[in-house]
Amino acid sequence: MADTEPHWYVAHTYSGYENKVKMDIEKTIENRNLQDQILEVSVPMLNVAKEDDADKIVQQKMFPAYVLLKMYMNDDTWYVVRNTRGVTGFVGPGSKPVPLTDEEIASMGLKTDAPKAPFSIGDSVVVKSGVWEDTTGIVRQIDHQNKTVTINIDMFGRETPVEISFNDIEAV
Repeated sequence: MADTEPHWYVAHTYSGYENKVKMDIEKTIENRNLQDQILEVSVPMLNVAKEDDADKIVQQKMFPAYVLLKMYMNDDTWYVVRNTRGVTGFVGPGSKPVPLTDEEIASMGLKTDAPKAPFSIGDSVVVKSGVWEDTTGIVRQIDHQNKTVTINIDMFGRETPVEISFNDIEAV
């Protein structure tokens, strides 16, 4: 059940719990260092004119009781999402999640292309611009959504984590 490419999946939630589920999953991603496996958690919103006051615009959930996740499907990510409080299951037959098709993603206005980092965790990189120019470090974390990496650099004899843009580093 493991994916080689990330896909968009849909998790069904209790109605009204979408944002809570999103926050809980994001917290679990951070706690378990799953940023490179669960890339994005989304509750799509729609701007709608209020019925009694056409000048007032309010945000409304596009898909009430659903949370969209861009992730690599594997046992760990399935377990994390499925066991989040408020999630009743994935959309798909039985307990097998089915990824959204490209057509479904395009009709919702979701981004289909994730920025690819030309390096992976554990690689040595050199900073090519900015304050840390010509500094080498080891990639410890990759944030595909914000196009940044966290590298450990040696400062005053200690390893210090620094977040740097994809554009400012290159593989050694």
